[in-house]
Amino acid sequence: MSVSSRRRIGVGVLGCGNVGSALVGLLEEQRTVIAKRTGLELDVVRVAVRSASRDRNVVLADGVLTTDPASVVSDPGVDVVVELIGGIEPARELVSRALKLGKPVVTANKELLANYGADLYAAADTAGVDLLFEAAVGGGIPLIRPLRESLAAEPVRRVMGIVNGTTNYILSQMTEHGTGYHDALADAQSLGYAERDPTADVEGFDAGAKASIIATVAFGARVLAGSVYREGISGIGPDDIAHAQRLGYVIKLLAIAEQVGQVEGKPELAVRVHPAMVPGDHPLASVRDSFNAVFIEGDAVGELMLYGRGAGGRPTASAVLGDLIDAAGNRQRGTWTPIGTLGEAVICPIDDLESEYYINMEVLDRPGVLAAVAGVFGRHGVSIRSMEQEGLGDQARLVFITHEATERDVQATLGDLRELESVRGVPGLLRVISR
Repeated sequence: MSVSSRRRIGVGVLGCGNVGSALVGLLEEQRTVIAKRTGLELDVVRVAVRSASRDRNVVLADGVLTTDPASVVSDPGVDVVVELIGGIEPARELVSRALKLGKPVVTANKELLANYGADLYAAADTAGVDLLFEAAVGGGIPLIRPLRESLAAEPVRRVMGIVNGTTNYILSQMTEHGTGYHDALADAQSLGYAERDPTADVEGFDAGAKASIIATVAFGARVLAGSVYREGISGIGPDDIAHAQRLGYVIKLLAIAEQVGQVEGKPELAVRVHPAMVPGDHPLASVRDSFNAVFIEGDAVGELMLYGRGAGGRPTASAVLGDLIDAAGNRQRGTWTPIGTLGEAVICPIDDLESEYYINMEVLDRPGVLAAVAGVFGRHGVSIRSMEQEGLGDQARLVFITHEATERDVQATLGDLRELESVRGVPGLLRVISR
């Protein structure tokens, strides 16, 4: 393709941190390849940063850096806006402004989309421009585009996956090396996998935001972050890890979005994040370290799994760059990729969901205790699939795996068990993914 036939696209970047600087570097590295394959010259013309004096691992021309993000959005030389500052505000205002100006937006902002995605998708469709967000969920893993395009006509039943590299790294260290939770977390922080305040990762907020986006795209219905049931991994102990291994399972923090029924013509969706015992022969069980993977189940396609690095500057920037090329090409062609009209969904409460359960409890080791415990299970209709007993001096540890039961019945069972004089504690409860 001749130089004269190439089309120049001005790119404005909001934020030049880990991902932003990696994006600028990738754009420069791949400039010739991008131009040859697409006919597009992608030029970074404005970059908004918090501090213009901070050293960065990128080389930018004079006048490109600014501390005024609004000026990047309004600059007539900016054709496509890339939002990488994160958080709700001012990101929401800036993205909304860019869309109103008819400028496509590429974002990696999961928090923004999980809370205000429906409004922004509608604004993009009204303006007739792209709002693309591949990097918001899977980092470097292509997930959103397959759900939006390749599987657009596929009746998706369930999307289940490991979407947080920090927690997967921590659980991998606990499983493979016997590392305690706090030591594994400190290790993750030293490697840059976890923030100084790890709450968003270890308590499931990050995965919850991603689960809401996945559910929205997979089922074409509005699902807000606040609708996602959430548990983190801070309560997982070495006993839970050991019991899981002995029983043939691996503990993973899972994000799950599935359609469980219909209510008055609306899809009934169960969307949740929690640690779970995954069978050792399930594809997700072998996903270790900081890697992520998403397992998709559909009526026609069967089972698919997408695997790769879910975080990191360059992997995430790679996903952003793919969206940027799509948005730039669509702008040149005067088209865009709409997400479609989002319907209303009924969110199934966690109490109504059925699962198998792992229950770890400590009791006094004396006659009649096991019968009393079994009686509580029976009164609530929770059937025991297997039971192990381990002596602890004058106490004993009982480990149960139940048959499928509702969350409501299991929680009621635990409540009554804790009232028994012979029960010293119920430190472990995990949902079990069926084999």
